[in-house]
Amino acid sequence: MGMNRRTFLKVTGATVAASLPSRSAQADESRAPDPDHVGCLVDTTKCIGCRKCEEACNRANRLPMPDKLFDDLWVLRERRRPDATRFTVVNSYPGKPSPVQQDRDRTNIKVQCMHCLDPACVSACIVGALTKSKTGPVMYDADKCIGCRYCMVACPFEIPAYEYNNPTVPRVMKCTYCVDEQQKTGASPACAAACPMEAIVFGKRSELLQLGRTRIEAESDRYEDHIYGEKEVGGTSWLYLTGRPAEELDLPRLPEVAPPRLSESIQHGIFNYGAIPLIFYGSLAGVMWMSNRKSHKASSESDNEQ
Repeated sequence: MGMNRRTFLKVTGATVAASLPSRSAQADESRAPDPDHVGCLVDTTKCIGCRKCEEACNRANRLPMPDKLFDDLWVLRERRRPDATRFTVVNSYPGKPSPVQQDRDRTNIKVQCMHCLDPACVSACIVGALTKSKTGPVMYDADKCIGCRYCMVACPFEIPAYEYNNPTVPRVMKCTYCVDEQQKTGASPACAAACPMEAIVFGKRSELLQLGRTRIEAESDRYEDHIYGEKEVGGTSWLYLTGRPAEELDLPRLPEVAPPRLSESIQHGIFNYGAIPLIFYGSLAGVMWMSNRKSHKASSESDNEQ
């Protein structure tokens, strides 16, 4: 079977990536959270599930209209995920948003790309189609993408989606953080600007963390003593305040170490101790030994027959 250009690039890129040594300690230091990185703080105790954020995202990114229009609130009770046609969704869960909110019996939560501080998708991309911008958002360049979809496998939040229905130039689709408008005017992402309850606050991540802690201290009976995204997988640009355990809202329990750092430490250990050459030459020696053994056995059987 012939090898087309895309297959060749994937194989070559994977081979080169596997042979590269780990990055330096200086590179590790550069991954420290930048206080000027932007982010969003989502207060799930304020979200009323109006889907205005979904509608604004759809318009800002010129996405296809959904089968169920944005005024259909029953759709919130489905367990939806972002996909190639919708970059954000709101899901609703039975139970009060917090113990003090006796007037509501459901909790709503917005889901989108978390724009990790140390993104696994960027680390997994072998051609640099995904990059971490200077201001924080994780950006995608479709012109560089070869469709390997390693980013989809690497993402701990299972966010990047592939345009399987586009046979010509399929792309990996996810939240863009409305970065073009931010760079031009400094505007908030469309979803944050559209929220009528101000459940989504846009700003510098460092300031959002301070705001989150202030709210927790001021209303300890309303909030869990935890800002989701502050430390999970090395920290994320989207941060969540919840009035109940995050796991009840399908926010996954994740380690504080970012996935790229785990894989890098394994790679570093392998190269430090020369495991790759040992495995390669050991395997080669094994193949040669088996080949010689079979050849010797065949020769012996031939002599016996004579």
